Amino acid sequence: MILVHTPFLWVEGLTFFPWVFCRDANPPKWLLNHERIHLRQQLELGIFLFYAWYLVEFLVRLIQYRRRYLAYRNISFEREAYTNDKDLIYLKTRKTWAFWKYL
Repeated sequence: MILVHTPFLWVEGLTFFPWVFCRDANPPKWLLNHERIHLRQQLELGIFLFYAWYLVEFLVRLIQYRRRYLAYRNISFEREAYTNDKDLIYLKTRKTWAFWKYL
């Protein structure tokens, strides 16, 4: 993981393997863990497939929920990351393709 301080970022954190862009210079541990979960997801799927799936699932959820934030929060990748970002040892016990159970 390569952490990049990006003060103009419109979100708290953004991951594009192997970089994690964070708005704060010293991001909280839970945020780094959240982004590390996304790094693992990207490694499993490959960057192109991860972002293609992310976009398609976002569009499906947008039709389903009709609100951008709800659509975003219900993407399987985000559901896994938000559910487990406070568990700082999650990645040590996480099973491969764990995001499937959040579909």
